[in-house]
This record gives sequence, structure tokens and C-alpha cells, in this order.
Amino acid sequence: MRFYTGVHDRKVNAFLHECWTRRLAQFKWEGIVTFHRTLKYADEDVQLSDGTTKTVHVAREKGIDIRIALDVVRLARHDGFDVALLFSQDQDMSEAVAEVKSISQDLGRWIKLASAYPTGAKNPRGIDGTDWITFDKAVYDRCLDPRDYRPRQSGR
Repeated sequence: MRFYTGVHDRKVNAFLHECWTRRLAQFKWEGIVTFHRTLKYADEDVQLSDGTTKTVHVAREKGIDIRIALDVVRLARHDGFDVALLFSQDQDMSEAVAEVKSISQDLGRWIKLASAYPTGAKNPRGIDGTDWITFDKAVYDRCLDPRDYRPRQSGR
């Protein structure tokens, strides 16, 4: 299993940085391969319900999708999996899917790619070229990690 995410910069949000650092350490201890990048920040204007505009500092993941795509292609080439289940609907991944299908033909190996996403998602389709697997909120809720990764307060 692999887990990819963006993590807040410690200087911007020390609390969330620490939470995610702890979570990733736990995942690694459990044998999950993790990959993270520091989130990138930009100021954006948002319109409030009263019609006024407010500038907010927004965090965005950059480079995570390309890392996933590169890993999928590399692992397919080196017999790292028979089935890849991508929890994504990002159509940019269809380029990696096409490459994996080509690798499968070149190597004479059966490789299956599927994309999983929640029912009721705004975009009702998976990644082109994959099998589409939907899951409902009850399944999603059962998959949530119930552990608390918040840093302990001194004196507790």
C-alpha cells in the first residue's frame, strides 16, 4: 500500500505539520510506503455571502499526482503489482494508465488498473482506461483512521 499527501509547512501551520508528521510515521511503521511534499501557498480572493471580498491564504498540493503516476509506471515496469487501485478521478492519470497498458503488452503480463471514488461525486466517472469502482459513505466512514495524531500538550 502507498499513501501520498501534501503536508503543511511547519512555519505556516506547526499544528497540522505535526499531526501529519505523526500520521505518516505511524503509516510507515505499519508498512505503508508514504510520500509527501510540502504544500504550496497562495493568496486568493473569495467572495463572501454578504457580497464582500476577503483574501485568504490557500494551501495546495503540488507534484503529488505526478509522483503517483511515475510510481505506477515504474512499479508496472518492474513487476511491482498486478492490480493498482487508484483512489482518484484525475484524468491526468489517464496518461500513466495508457503507459501501463503498453507495458503490460510489451511484457506479456496481465495488469489491471482501477480507480475508486465516492458515489455522488461531482464528477461521476473514474480515470479513463481504468475500471471504475464506486463506494458509498458507509464504506468511506469505515475506512477513516480513528487515531488522534494531535501533539500532546505539555503538562498532560
